[in-house]
Amino acid sequence: MGLAAMGHAVTVVGRNAERGARAVERIDAVATGPEARFVAADLASLDAVRALAARLAEEGPLNVLVNNVGAMFADRRQTVDGIEASFAVNHLSPYLLTELLLEPLRDGGPSRIVNVTSGSVRVAKRAFGAVEPPGGYYGFHWYGRAKLANLAYTLDLAERLRGTGISVFAADPGGAATEMTDGTMRLPRIVSPGLRLLWPLVRRAFERATSGSASVAARSSILAAADASLDGLTGLVIGSKARPVAPFAPAADPRTAKAVLGLSRRLAPLTPPAGVIA
Repeated sequence: MGLAAMGHAVTVVGRNAERGARAVERIDAVATGPEARFVAADLASLDAVRALAARLAEEGPLNVLVNNVGAMFADRRQTVDGIEASFAVNHLSPYLLTELLLEPLRDGGPSRIVNVTSGSVRVAKRAFGAVEPPGGYYGFHWYGRAKLANLAYTLDLAERLRGTGISVFAADPGGAATEMTDGTMRLPRIVSPGLRLLWPLVRRAFERATSGSASVAARSSILAAADASLDGLTGLVIGSKARPVAPFAPAADPRTAKAVLGLSRRLAPLTPPAGVIA
């Protein structure tokens, strides 16, 4: 809604056509430019991401790409590609979509890429040498791992694209009341046993952190995507108060970025493996 109110032609991507239509209706109510549209795609499927990228690329130049996808799971899940779902949805799908849309973003330059990050990076498992980290599955920590991977990728991508006309930012929305925070984040099993012993304190901390509105949480993404104060800049993390903040130090470590990129390229090649039809 914020981008449409600034005159952008907005494309909303999601799995559910009915919810997508409702979103587009709300967006169009405040739009000052072209009408919004909905495109159906399951971002838990790498082939669906490739098909989405091909469709968008065929339509011509892009000015802004906001990767706002996010999901946390109380219990371990696998995607259709056999990849742990939290890592696939929160990192691999935006990674793959971004890489496949770099050409139309160059054509639309000066353009911006915004990857939505999370404070959960601070509780992340930091091992990226393997598909999955060792130890038990705890949804909040694995969500943090995926978001840490994406933040490391974002900062590395900013340097890779410096001088190309594409700016890259991370945006931290802070907390907001959503289905994820009202549901999954109320379950003790999403945190490690040590934190589970302190669950009443942890739960209250979650509740305080996720009590904000979606409109407030969107401010950092809108600023990163379209504010003129960021023209010519890149590689910044826009914090929940809609101003630049220092990045989480492990995400800025070149060794982390190298490991994340290696794992991402192995799990989500830009072209499907031989014999697979996208």
